[in-house]
Amino acid sequence: MTDALDLPGWTHVYSGKVRDLYVPDAAMLDDDSWTGDPLTISPVVLVVASDRVSAFDHVLDPAIPGKGALLTELTHWWFERLPEVPNHLAQPLDDRFEIPAVPAEVADRATLCRTLDMFPIECVVRGYLTGGGYKDYLATGTIGGIPLPEGLSDGDRLPEPVFTPAWKAPLGQHDENISYERTVELVGETVAAQLRALSLEIFAKASEIAEARGVILADTKFEFGADRETGIVTLADEVLTSDSSRYWDASAYADLEAPLASRLASFDKQIVRDWLAANWDQAGTPPVLPGEIVEQTGGKYRELLERLRG
Repeated sequence: MTDALDLPGWTHVYSGKVRDLYVPDAAMLDDDSWTGDPLTISPVVLVVASDRVSAFDHVLDPAIPGKGALLTELTHWWFERLPEVPNHLAQPLDDRFEIPAVPAEVADRATLCRTLDMFPIECVVRGYLTGGGYKDYLATGTIGGIPLPEGLSDGDRLPEPVFTPAWKAPLGQHDENISYERTVELVGETVAAQLRALSLEIFAKASEIAEARGVILADTKFEFGADRETGIVTLADEVLTSDSSRYWDASAYADLEAPLASRLASFDKQIVRDWLAANWDQAGTPPVLPGEIVEQTGGKYRELLERLRG
């Protein structure tokens, strides 16, 4: 499933569907003062975004060339535009061991991060009614228990953005949409309020920046952790990328005469999902993606970055 590399000075400790995590070799030392889970002990982690692409809980073949570098660049671009929000990029001072250099072979898709005590919450913010939120609305008239006006359609802008968190399930299980009240139970009232306020604040600013570039931010998800030194709620993981967010072309969205699918075409791997839905029954191993699907998907990732950067 993974393409984890042997990186000088770094030890591979975990791989998700699309990212690989490394800690400094020194974090793996086994002595009386330095033992335990390296992700818990190490002050830093090297997050390497791969070119792997996943859909329907499967990692697909082949990868999307350049995807990891594009998403990493976009995350850093957004961090630069959110200087008021604490993030995990700052390298801590730590005298327990020397932090190795980021290897050149992964420099364009690697992020050196402080390790945080992560909250088990995906902080989803929706500015438009679509996707799973639209299905929830059709069934209940709400999103995550939040009442919405009657008569809304797929793709409609919401009266105001809504915070619809999810619980990050353990590996191998599906994440679960939860209420704000359940969020309070999981992380406490103070942290839950901070997560909601920060998520809505970041979404509002990012939406304004995107709209100025002819792009609509329909929805996104954030992840936060507590700084281990200060306890400050800190923005982590990838931020406002094509894999964590749904973006639409503003001019296409405004064309009310166009088919809905064209108006809501997103700058992400929707092309992959659509092809799989039409060519696979989700039983057994997924089929190999055709070259044109790989190329079109990579083009969408690149186009979004170019549009936002101007």
